[in-house]
Amino acid sequence: MPSTSTLFSTYASITTSVALLRSIANQLIPHQLQNLLSSKLEYLLFLPKSSELTLIIEGSDAYSKNELYEACQIYLGTIISPSVERLRVKKVPKENKLVLSIDSGQEIVDDFEDIEVKWKLIAQKKDEHMNTSVEQHFQLRFNKKERERVLNSYLTYVLNTAKIIKQQNKVAKLHTVDRGRGFWKEIILQHPATFDTLAMDHKLKREIVEDLDRFVKRREFYKRVGKAWKRGYLLYGPPGTGKSTLVAAMANYLKFDIYDFELSNVTSNDELRRYLLATANRSILVIEDIDCSIDLQNRDKDQDFKDFGNKLTLSGLLNFIDGLWSSCGDERIIIFTTNHKDSLDQALLRPGRMDMHIHLSYCTTQGFNILALNYLGLHKNNNNNERYLEIENSIDKYQVTPAEVAEELMKSEDVDIALEGLLNFLKRKKMESDEQQVQVEIKDECIKPKRQKSW
Repeated sequence: MPSTSTLFSTYASITTSVALLRSIANQLIPHQLQNLLSSKLEYLLFLPKSSELTLIIEGSDAYSKNELYEACQIYLGTIISPSVERLRVKKVPKENKLVLSIDSGQEIVDDFEDIEVKWKLIAQKKDEHMNTSVEQHFQLRFNKKERERVLNSYLTYVLNTAKIIKQQNKVAKLHTVDRGRGFWKEIILQHPATFDTLAMDHKLKREIVEDLDRFVKRREFYKRVGKAWKRGYLLYGPPGTGKSTLVAAMANYLKFDIYDFELSNVTSNDELRRYLLATANRSILVIEDIDCSIDLQNRDKDQDFKDFGNKLTLSGLLNFIDGLWSSCGDERIIIFTTNHKDSLDQALLRPGRMDMHIHLSYCTTQGFNILALNYLGLHKNNNNNERYLEIENSIDKYQVTPAEVAEELMKSEDVDIALEGLLNFLKRKKMESDEQQVQVEIKDECIKPKRQKSW
């Protein structure tokens, strides 16, 4: 123990130093600033500990969306109180009611099993490489002692409630890449196509519908056999045969969102992975015209592995379709479309990647019957129109697409005029085809080697 004289000496030294510092501060620091610093120091030293816990719920991370964030958006729209001063309002196509959501800075108080929770939407500007964007997140505040009940019971209730609401109000959406902001943007899919209106062979339509129904019912089967819950379709055939229309019909049938993805906008495997992992479950990923969207032919075996993430490769695409990354998500459909199946790398076509190959060809008798019903209201079973019968009996002979037939039928609401126009169109196509065939034969004849005369 130090002696009493030592303690008094130390105390006197400290007191002298404090007095000196105070004297210097009085001379150099303005009086108002001294009071401000003093009050702040007192606040920090004697600040009582908060009894509240705050949870931050962000929209997404580097690779995937936060399902809880979306659930919060849906759920909070159902508990908005009259005290909220500012709301966002929108009208969703195909829905009669308005959709309400809170604006940034607004607070909503909710009560769950005698637990009071406070929600607030926070918006923050984010500047990445001079491209300023706004990111939003939810703050959830509640008493610390209710932490376990909130995490295990309340948030589960929010997720389940939002899932029910979402399913009840489910409308298929079309997503496209917004390269400027680096994520997907969406609109309501308003394409009216259904399997009933598709100008397609009845047997083929039935096979597709049965395959889709079987796929969505086999969650436990995919889990049991250790396969990712996904299905791949290749749609191939000439332009205008209904590939895009079939995709819309599949989305409307399943109520799945469509992610329309253009590989030509992607520069690297890392960028490809980021976009694809941001797609939601119960969705259809569509890569149209895979044969001409980007050069993915013949994987480069000599590629330097260190550059793998710096450019887009066929291997990078295959790894997401059928590699380890393919298991990141459930109940997903991947569709490739092409006009030239033979030009595709065979690695894209094998089962497990493209499980079902669907050939969409030229318009058939069944296709014409459906189009005539759709556009002119003509029923096959009670139709005696001579032009109709002539087209029905001969259309298989012509290489015309359903799109070409539909375009002719749209030109007039008068049945006779529309059918006469289609009939004339078919005859012109036949003449053009015959002329081309004659020219080919003449050309072949001209290039044949001439037989030498024998003497």
